[in-house]
Amino acid sequence: MNLPRRKTLGDSGEAHARAWLEARGYRFVAAQWRCLAGELDVVMVDGAELVFVEVKTRRGESAGRAEEAITPTKGRRLLAAGSWFVADHPEWHDVVWRIDLVAITLDARGGVARVAHLINAVVE
Repeated sequence: MNLPRRKTLGDSGEAHARAWLEARGYRFVAAQWRCLAGELDVVMVDGAELVFVEVKTRRGESAGRAEEAITPTKGRRLLAAGSWFVADHPEWHDVVWRIDLVAITLDARGGVARVAHLINAVVE
């Protein structure tokens, strides 16, 4: 898969995840926030908690389920990026934060076949 196609898939997955979470009462804060530790796909607020959302989008499950895509190394990068975000945004210093995973599986036509939301998908 070439890079532009992968980016398009990722961007559409992130947009779908954001809309899916907003329909469940989450509030949007930021998208594709970058720092030296990496990128936070979507930043949302769930009640009183700041949520860094890692979005994984897969065409089918032949390469594995999207939920299985966070390796220990990726988890450490997400934790570091979350810390950078909070350090860079003083308004969030005293807020509890977590990292969730939204895993989206597409069907053969490119439609959304399944959305899985794992709360606290990465813990220290």
